[in-house]
Amino acid sequence: MLETLFRKQAYIYKKIENISYQRYFFNVVDFDERLIGLIGARGIGKTTFLLQYLKSLDIDEEKKLYFSVDSISTSNMKLFEIAEDFYNIGGKVLVIDEIHKYKDFEIALKEIYDFLDLKVIFSGSSAIVLEHKKADLSRRAMIYRLKGLSFREFLAFKLGKEFPAYSLKDILDNHISIAKDIAQNIKPLEHFKEYLSVGYYPFYFETKQNYCIKLEETINTVIESDLPIIFNIEPSNIYKLKQLTAYICASKPYELNLTSLAQKIGINRKTLYQYIHYLTLGNIFSRLEAKGKGDTVFSKPAKLYLNNPNLNNCYCQESEIGTIREAYLLNMLTVQHKLSYPKKGDFMVDEQYIFEIGGKDKGFKQIKDMKNSYVVADGIEMGFKNKIPLWLFGFLY
Repeated sequence: MLETLFRKQAYIYKKIENISYQRYFFNVVDFDERLIGLIGARGIGKTTFLLQYLKSLDIDEEKKLYFSVDSISTSNMKLFEIAEDFYNIGGKVLVIDEIHKYKDFEIALKEIYDFLDLKVIFSGSSAIVLEHKKADLSRRAMIYRLKGLSFREFLAFKLGKEFPAYSLKDILDNHISIAKDIAQNIKPLEHFKEYLSVGYYPFYFETKQNYCIKLEETINTVIESDLPIIFNIEPSNIYKLKQLTAYICASKPYELNLTSLAQKIGINRKTLYQYIHYLTLGNIFSRLEAKGKGDTVFSKPAKLYLNNPNLNNCYCQESEIGTIREAYLLNMLTVQHKLSYPKKGDFMVDEQYIFEIGGKDKGFKQIKDMKNSYVVADGIEMGFKNKIPLWLFGFLY
């Protein structure tokens, strides 16, 4: 069995031979931990990252092993048995991909952690985070929730130019000088529209012509396979998840009528809340809660978006530019910050900053005289005072 897995690993290594760029993941994951979980949307580069990490380790090849749970080769073996066999030949680092497809994976990981002196890194759908409670895995595992390409990373892939990432405070305090430095090397607005349309998932650079087809296939896999497996959704109800996604495409985030939506889809309100929750965990939706309200399964989100603007472009027949701008900014900010929906403005960040989002002519009327308030404007290369270019927030990671 191990011989087969090592042979497959060598073959998979060849697929990443020409990928030299390292995602922001390398700067945030603490590899000193014994049990590490990488959770994120399909297609954002988790597998490539895992293989790059393994190749970078200066240890013998037989001491590091990658395999995917959905491989036919491992279908008749238990995770603990594979880990134990690997450990017995001197294995040190074990990487397990697509782990959400293994029944009771959290129990198997707990056993491996408790009885074998191995470093284990696992990856899978964001939805598996709920399952950790079963075996109290959360006390043992360091979990990282990973995002797709930032605008900064997209530019590195496209142009081969690397720019530093900036903290939110850096951008708020020094956005003029930062934007000026970047604009001396590139014209950011020349590339920003492309990024919003097709630049969030790294596989764009492998299949530009068929990007939207590939993205739809990726989302369909989440809806048709991942979520039903994890949450025991009846096959006859899978199309309702697709209906819900289509309705969110056509809706404005702030005009969400859940009662009407439940009736259109033909489900009760409780089931609708559950489906919204599942699709959020599956990185198809992003939800924004009202200030002061908790994020629970049965709480109504103040606003509901598709997870990133590429989904709007490829999955929806039509999306308003205002929705796309907000979805982008929400996605960039939530890597490191907590957002809520304030009484005035579009976003409150860390209960400290108020953001109003709009086009290049957007003014301060809605947030006039509010402390720590900013206009985030699309269509401008440089900002002025508390007016900041929208594109610049793509340099947060």
